[in-house]
Amino acid sequence: MTWEMIFALVLLVLTLGSFIWEKVSTDVTAILAFAVIILVPAIFKDAQWPQFEDVITVFSSSAPITIGAMFIVSAALSKCGTIEQLSNFLTKLKNIGYFRMILVLVFTVGFASAFINNTPVVVILLPVMLSLARSMSIPASKLLIPLSYASIFGGTCTLLGTSTNILASGIISEHGLPALSMFEITAVGIPLLFCGTAYLAIFGKKLLPNRETLTSILTDQERMEFITEVYVRENSPLIGTTLSENDLRRKHGVRVLEIIRNGVAIEGVIKEIPLKAGDRLVLSARPSGIAKAQSLTGFHIGTESEMGLETITAQEGAIVEALLSPNSSIIGKTIQEINFRQRFRMVVLAIHRHGRNVRDRINTIKLDRGDTLLLMGTDQAIENLHTGDDLILLDRPPVPGKQMRKKAPIVIAVLLGIILSASFNWMPIAAATIIGVAIIFLTGCLQPKQAYASVEWSLLLLIYGMLGLGMTLEMTGATEFIVGNLNATIQWLIAEPWRPLASLIVLYLCTSIFTELLSNNATVVIMIPFALSIAESLGVDSRPFIIAVCIASSASFSTPIGYQTNTYVYSVGGYRFSDFFKVGAPLNALYFVASMILIPMIWPFS
Repeated sequence: MTWEMIFALVLLVLTLGSFIWEKVSTDVTAILAFAVIILVPAIFKDAQWPQFEDVITVFSSSAPITIGAMFIVSAALSKCGTIEQLSNFLTKLKNIGYFRMILVLVFTVGFASAFINNTPVVVILLPVMLSLARSMSIPASKLLIPLSYASIFGGTCTLLGTSTNILASGIISEHGLPALSMFEITAVGIPLLFCGTAYLAIFGKKLLPNRETLTSILTDQERMEFITEVYVRENSPLIGTTLSENDLRRKHGVRVLEIIRNGVAIEGVIKEIPLKAGDRLVLSARPSGIAKAQSLTGFHIGTESEMGLETITAQEGAIVEALLSPNSSIIGKTIQEINFRQRFRMVVLAIHRHGRNVRDRINTIKLDRGDTLLLMGTDQAIENLHTGDDLILLDRPPVPGKQMRKKAPIVIAVLLGIILSASFNWMPIAAATIIGVAIIFLTGCLQPKQAYASVEWSLLLLIYGMLGLGMTLEMTGATEFIVGNLNATIQWLIAEPWRPLASLIVLYLCTSIFTELLSNNATVVIMIPFALSIAESLGVDSRPFIIAVCIASSASFSTPIGYQTNTYVYSVGGYRFSDFFKVGAPLNALYFVASMILIPMIWPFS
């Protein structure tokens, strides 16, 4: 082994370790690895290592461009109400029973996810599933994991179904092999979809847990918060004091949502703002902080003469759950940093993350993708939240305007054009998606600003970083070293006729384990070069190994972190980590066995 090979393997292990550790975001980890790769030849001039000119070629890869374009097409479909029609269809099925509901849900969502990015499909349908669960008098946890799994099933059926398939196709094209066709993977994807559907329909209701959503942590009193608006009198003793100095919050059990001065909400840390005469304070309080809820004709805090406050309005506050949207601008920031109360005019009561409800020191917690927030505010504040792009209310799906609905046929035609172009090889899929995005912009189906916000740039950075790492493993000989040792072990243990199948099994299992712990995109970038190298060393066709990596990298059922849709339902459904393993591990095993039977039959080794 050369030192370059050892260094490349150490860099791989450190990168994977950082992904699992989760202290640094995956995109930052990937870019750090990319930076190290660039730095090595600058320090060691004669190193057997990719030069900068080699590494920078990953940015010419068509796969990330295609993935970014499909994010925009999916966003346009969402904005124009296409997914809303799917929601309307599902809401009519509340009386068909659980077994039939699972069948309809999986096939419907699976079909949509075969051509549209999975995340918007799942995110938009989350409120629908919660409403259906209430109508069917079952816990939402009985429907949300099947919703996520259905999107995964559909993603394994076509080239556009998931970004991992697009990535795999791009990587093998760069190695001189034919790209995956639009429906090539369908031959194994459809049977797997039927297997997964049967499993959920037969065993799902028994295996899926009874979990409560975030609002279940509220007591009866907490569900009855009230919003009131008061102003500071001219002779008020509060003038010149800050909320941290006076007794308004401590003695009277109220929360100050915002301070309005001269008609404008003041930005900054509320508790540190000196009060002035005429300031309006928007407060929330529980019934225990008010004499009785029925006496809310005037909201008295202590006595008005003592506090120098005059009541303006009072109304009951509404409590709602909201999910951080996939491309929310507040991800990575704390409640305090974004001035949440002033920005959204709502107060955060709790955060649900990683299977637990957080209520302490929530102002200092950095918000993360998939977090569910328990919010309280006025009806107007909730309506404003409903029309924003940062948070998705879980009591209702977003509704597009009538003008946008009229543009839905255009976006559908664009998607059909991309599918037909890829199916009949009229042009590369990257070219078709770019033309599709241009048409969407030209026809006003989506504004450029909205389109750029819909792209998961962190995912693209992760992909580019991992492509650079994959190139390094190949050019240093690390990939060949690992494959050589794997083949030597298999040759020692397995008879020659069974070696290709044994290698396929090992490759699938390794890919499956990685995708549960890392991310599906990072996994496919790492494992496709190994698949090609294994096939070359055995002297057999590489197609079955490529397909195995595509399936295994998408079939993430056992953990909530391997696939983004799992992360979203994990939070909303109140699940525990173990819930996914209990339901998903048998499904992983089912997919493995079915794939090992079907793949060699459809794509023979020779």
